[in-house]
Amino acid sequence: MNTDSTAIDLEDLRTTIAEVLELDTEEVTDDARFVQDLGVDSLLALEMQIALEEQYGVHLTEADLGEATTLRATYDLVTRKVAAA
Repeated sequence: MNTDSTAIDLEDLRTTIAEVLELDTEEVTDDARFVQDLGVDSLLALEMQIALEEQYGVHLTEADLGEATTLRATYDLVTRKVAAA
């Protein structure tokens, strides 16, 4: 598998998360914490999980969601999952 097919675009990920959270993309900074800074609750976390699974064709567990606390952490997680698929 070549790296181009597994590359995740950070800005596309930022846009997806911003759309789910109904925020401007500028608010979803690399290090903004989803729960503490952006007000993500369990329902929004589930919506984000579904959107990411559909967009990137990966399966995310509850433990994965616990790890994905910022855009940067989510990017790293999704990149690993896509590469492993």
